[in-house]
Amino acid sequence: MLLLLTITPAAAQNHEPWQAPTLSITRYDEDWSDLQDAEKRAHHWTGPFKYIPLGDDAWLSTGIELRARNENYRDNLWGGADAPDDGYVWLRALPYADLHVGRARAFVQPIVAYAASVAPAAGPVDQTRVDLLQGFGEVDLGPVTLRAGRQMLSLGTERLVGTRYGPNVPLAFDGARADVTLGKAQVSLLAVRPVQPGPHSFDDRTSDTKSLWGAYAVLPGIDLYYLGYRNDLARFGGVSGGETRHSFGVRAHGMRDDWHWNVEGVAQLGRFADQRIRAWTLGTEIGRSFPDAPFAPDATLRFNIVSGDGRPGDGTLGTFNALFPKGKYFGELSPVGPTNIVNLNPRVSASLGKTVSASLAAMAYWRYSRRDGVYDIPGNLISAPGASNARFIGKEAEATIAWQATPELELSASLSAFVPGRFIRDTGPARTITMLGLEANFRF
Repeated sequence: MLLLLTITPAAAQNHEPWQAPTLSITRYDEDWSDLQDAEKRAHHWTGPFKYIPLGDDAWLSTGIELRARNENYRDNLWGGADAPDDGYVWLRALPYADLHVGRARAFVQPIVAYAASVAPAAGPVDQTRVDLLQGFGEVDLGPVTLRAGRQMLSLGTERLVGTRYGPNVPLAFDGARADVTLGKAQVSLLAVRPVQPGPHSFDDRTSDTKSLWGAYAVLPGIDLYYLGYRNDLARFGGVSGGETRHSFGVRAHGMRDDWHWNVEGVAQLGRFADQRIRAWTLGTEIGRSFPDAPFAPDATLRFNIVSGDGRPGDGTLGTFNALFPKGKYFGELSPVGPTNIVNLNPRVSASLGKTVSASLAAMAYWRYSRRDGVYDIPGNLISAPGASNARFIGKEAEATIAWQATPELELSASLSAFVPGRFIRDTGPARTITMLGLEANFRF
């Protein structure tokens, strides 16, 4: 997972006579139409799979991901988990077929996802057995593309809507999407419901309690968006009720010379039970690459502030809801999620050769509001505020290494440790979490 999000296969480098698209997580974003030329297909063994001619203006693209991931925890949730010392294996296969006929398209991607030795039991992100991950129809009307069915969604940097790629079972949605091109802008209109994985084969179902709708506009260097969200069974601070939340966001990003940046702010309004919602977040990232230095390092500093509830019982809920964020939010080990938090995260990555990369990262976490607790990535409360007045949650260090053994096969490893701070010590078990992650991923 460490490199696979951005790496381009070796077959796509300049010395090759054909240019393959960068492999994506969603897979439907890949455009293999250039391989209509049979000579280009012959230059790499995957070519005949990526473009299969079926007749006049009709062709099929196929591929697969095979992933095995082993995670080994010691003192998970600082020793407070049901099985704090746990080691398990995730196995998944994601084949797909992408049929193009003129301006119409049909995309199908089953999932086979199993887990071994998860204690006390495998959950919906660990195992779904055999099911349909994605399956939709699409028609290209020129400036407008219409799509309906089951699909994964990745908006921006996945702060609010992501694929949940890191865990074993990715997140998909059922519904409709329209992509509209307006000059240099592309606007995506969404009306979807999340898919809830079941424990058995072919039992994944559309959620009847949660829904998502909105518009996401991508312009040169800036994204603007509105996302509406409803959850009929929401729970905050021990109170349950219906939640309707409106998120208004802006993201500025870009690169200049050796610098790169990504700044995103979100304001949330709405209602929860009999309370109004007033929440917000600001995420900043600035980095600089050193391409001429040994190992071509890249140094990045991230700083995030995410609101919490400042005054429980005052009729206003200040707890931010990250909706459907990416699965491993702050790194390979992410026991805390983007709610009621202040986070500082310096990171340095480097190339150790043409096919090997590594990174070192440090994280520090504080509570934004002393009256609110600590949450996990899905938004579940894992440490209530209790009587503690401490802000410091803890500090973390993480090292990763990845080897692109072949254009299709990546091997990676990560080692993480999270040392609890004063707030965790005040409110429950407070042991240091350690996690070793090992992964093999084959994709074409």
